[in-house]
Amino acid sequence: MFLDLGWNYHVSGKIPAELGSLTKLQTLNLFANNLTGEIPASLGNLSSLTFFCVSCNRLLGNIPDDLGKLTSLTVLYVGANQLSGTIPLPLFNISSIRKFSVIQNQLHGNLPENLGITLPNLIFFSVGNNNFSGTIPNSLFNASHLEIVNLGWSNFVGQVPMNLGNLKNLWRLRLHGNALGSNSTNDLAFLDSLTNCTKMKILDLGRNNFGGVLPNSVANLSTEFDLFYIGENQITGTIPAGLENLIKLTGIALHNNLLSGVFPNYFGKFQKLQSLSLGGNRLSGEIPSSIGNLTHLLELYLPDNNFQGSIPSSIGNCQNLYFLDISQNHLNGVIPPEILLVRSFTRLLSLSQNSLTGVLPFEVGKLSNIGALDFSENNLSGQIPATIGDCLSLEFLYLQGNSFQGTIPPSLASLRGLQYLDLSRNKLTGRIPKDLQDIPYLLFLNLSFNDLEGEVPTGGVFRNASAVSLIGNDKLCGGVSELNLPKCPNKRGGLFFHKLEIILTVMPVCILLTLAFLFVYWKRNPKQKSSSSSSMMKQFLKVSYGDICRATNGFSPENLIGSGSFGSVYKGFLDQVERPVAVKVLKLEHKGASKSFISECIVLRNIRHRNLVKMLTCCSSMDYKLNDFKALILEFMGNGSLEKWLHPEIEGKNQSWNLNLLQRLNVAVDVASALQYLHEQCENPIIHCDLKPSNVLFDDDMVAHVSDFGLARLVSTSKSSSQSLSTTTGIKGTIGYAPPEYGMGCPASREGDVYSFGILVLEMFSGRRPTDEIFKDGLNLHSFVKTALPESLMQIVDPNLITAETQETNSGRTATEEERELSNLSKMSAKARSCVVSVLEIGIGCSAESPKGRMSMEDVSRQLHLIRKTFLGI
Repeated sequence: MFLDLGWNYHVSGKIPAELGSLTKLQTLNLFANNLTGEIPASLGNLSSLTFFCVSCNRLLGNIPDDLGKLTSLTVLYVGANQLSGTIPLPLFNISSIRKFSVIQNQLHGNLPENLGITLPNLIFFSVGNNNFSGTIPNSLFNASHLEIVNLGWSNFVGQVPMNLGNLKNLWRLRLHGNALGSNSTNDLAFLDSLTNCTKMKILDLGRNNFGGVLPNSVANLSTEFDLFYIGENQITGTIPAGLENLIKLTGIALHNNLLSGVFPNYFGKFQKLQSLSLGGNRLSGEIPSSIGNLTHLLELYLPDNNFQGSIPSSIGNCQNLYFLDISQNHLNGVIPPEILLVRSFTRLLSLSQNSLTGVLPFEVGKLSNIGALDFSENNLSGQIPATIGDCLSLEFLYLQGNSFQGTIPPSLASLRGLQYLDLSRNKLTGRIPKDLQDIPYLLFLNLSFNDLEGEVPTGGVFRNASAVSLIGNDKLCGGVSELNLPKCPNKRGGLFFHKLEIILTVMPVCILLTLAFLFVYWKRNPKQKSSSSSSMMKQFLKVSYGDICRATNGFSPENLIGSGSFGSVYKGFLDQVERPVAVKVLKLEHKGASKSFISECIVLRNIRHRNLVKMLTCCSSMDYKLNDFKALILEFMGNGSLEKWLHPEIEGKNQSWNLNLLQRLNVAVDVASALQYLHEQCENPIIHCDLKPSNVLFDDDMVAHVSDFGLARLVSTSKSSSQSLSTTTGIKGTIGYAPPEYGMGCPASREGDVYSFGILVLEMFSGRRPTDEIFKDGLNLHSFVKTALPESLMQIVDPNLITAETQETNSGRTATEEERELSNLSKMSAKARSCVVSVLEIGIGCSAESPKGRMSMEDVSRQLHLIRKTFLGI
């Protein structure tokens, strides 16, 4: 007899005591629900029970002593609740138990000395993330069938038992976050016995009090080793040469110890290595160029050591890096441009507190997805490159303590997500760019101890004197009164004659240049062309119908990547372009297709934003049958559309298409940034009119780009009119995503785009299309989500999101064993739940029925940046 209600998040209330009357019940699975209250003592009457799981709920109180009566029990899972007290001793006497987990509660007490004797059949033992104390019983490792042991994040003390070698099947041992060891030379002697554990893959000894040196016996550890974590201890000596034998390692963490010696050159042999953490030691010598062999490396953490020499340019070979920190060393030489060409950087690049010289290479602008750059406290000179304004994802920029000269580049104002900017203690001159006040999220600005002059802006961050530091710039004036700067001199008096002198000097040169330009223009253009579209075409690469036909292999079905009402999109390879392109061929027989072509050309010709698909050129010609032919050539987005990631065409297949929480959050931020740009930062504001998942595309780095401007409208900037200037006619938008007022004939508006964005966000995090069959009789996606928040979040969140979230590492911690044992069916972490609720609340605020009740994209973008910052713990 089975009762399986696992992973049904709508199951709430208390566990009925009446379940205790089902004496023939063999399986009771209440995993991942919303249950509260205590575990009923009556469940001890289920004498036939073999499988008992109530993990991932909100249960309180003690574990009942009566559960000790379940003498047939083989699986006991009560983890991830809020249980307190001690584990009843009778539970340790059920010899049939094979899997025992009480992880992530508030339990305390000591483990019984005879634990491994009374539970001889254990294969899985997990009691981590509690308040247990005392020593680890020697008898635990007498349970020779153990495969997984998790004692992490408790208060265990003393030495690790020496009989670990009894566990021939052990593949994971986690002792992280205790007070084991005594900072003595024998603390790691137990590692010798691990050489008998030939299946060992994961060893996590981090954040304890282990001293001594890493023994040479590590050379004899299992060659199947995957993760070796022993950071945040008191380990001395050098990194042993024997570690070279663990050739399959994907993660090495030795940070925050007392290790000395050099960086082992053999690390370059770890071809599968993804994370290397050696920071906070006493390592010296040079960083070997062999580090460039680690092409799968994601994180490289080497700060606070004594490394010397130059930064190896070979790091540029690590094209999967998203985090690099080699700060607080003694490195010299120049910054290799190669490391600035690693496109995968998203989190941090820090080279601070070294002795680097030379200029900051202009290639820094290639880091378009980086969130934080730190080149502070070096000897860099020259000008701050204007290309740094191309790092459009930057939130933190630290350049202080160098010798940068010249002016502050105005391009910094392009960093719309920037929050912290420190340019202090350099040799910068000139005026403060006024546009810095327009950076919407800038919280801190330090320009102190330079040689800046002129008037200080008064808007944006400059309004808050406590958020701006300008000391040491004696030539500045103006600004808000709290800055206590002198007033700026009257510009009208003495400046008049100076300006007149400049005008009289420059005027003859301007006249000569104008005459020369007119002469050349007259020679080249005897007849001025009147077509605005033709003049627009000249800005782009010239492409013929034949070029496009060849590029798409004759518009082969194999090259077709999408089709819509106005056209079909093909992948192609043009001779004039080095990378693949997307060719959108218009279906001119479709009513409105020509206007759609004109609309996209008008919109795309001038807009530039990292989250908008870029038009490379266009073609208006005739095909081989003399029929009209129009096509747009756009950037190719290699990872398809958001639609395909949210709703794979074949259910149960393409599991790799699933997006995790951070990826979905990044999409929301990217799309919001694009809409804010279109609505508020273009010279002529633009309304997209058809925002939906199929019009959000991913590039090779999974950065989202808004596409398809066939229905877009330009907004009048005239003060006398607030109406949109339609560039197309007909229906505006797609059913489900178009706001309700469009159905009543209202003109396109920014608020309409906001509504579509809100629906897109709700769909991303709920997994349901707005046209889902459940939405009828007045129920829609907006009300479906709104009524569920926050208590019933798990009823409406996308199950694929839960699975992806539980598989991700959380603050450096891998998924718990319970999640693996129960097929990753775990409820989301508190931080993840809070993040999802916050994002869904934005989706609700954007998709309000009344346009007046909707948020602005500026507010949306700001809040989403803050949510992402909180989630990442930055």
